[in-house]
Amino acid sequence: MEGMSGPYLIRGSVSLPEAELMWRFSRSSGPGGQHVNTSDSQVELRFDLARTEALPPVWKERALHRLAGRLVDGVVTVRASEHRSQWRNREAAAVRLAALLAEATAPPPKPRKPTRIPRGINERRLREKKARSETKRGRSGRDWG
Repeated sequence: MEGMSGPYLIRGSVSLPEAELMWRFSRSSGPGGQHVNTSDSQVELRFDLARTEALPPVWKERALHRLAGRLVDGVVTVRASEHRSQWRNREAAAVRLAALLAEATAPPPKPRKPTRIPRGINERRLREKKARSETKRGRSGRDWG
C-alpha cells in the first residue's frame, strides 16, 4: 500500500494539487489496541482555498462564497479519524476534501420555469374534492335519529 491513490478529481479535469495540501497528524480518539497511544492516526488536511491557483477563478470565487463559514483565513480544513490506520485516514480526508470542493464549485442550479396547471387537471381535482366532501357529509349521523 505505497503512496496515495491520487490524484483526487474535483470535477472534470481539475484535481486536488498534491503540492498545496497541508497534512497534520495527531493521536486519534476512539478504538484501538496497545498501539493506539503511540500512533498518530488522526489526519487533518488543510487546503489554502484563497491562495490556490489550481482552481479556475470562477470556481474559486464560488467556493470561497459557499464555504465562507468553514474557512479560517481562506483555509479549509478536513479531519478524518474513523480508521485505525493513518493511511486510510489520509485517503478518507483527501476524498472528503475533493467532494467538498466539488460541491462548493458546482454551478448554481438553473432557475425553475413556472408552468401552468392544465385546466382539465384543476377541474378534476375540484370535482374529486366535492365528491369526497359529499361522502363525508353523508357519514355524519344527523338524520339517523
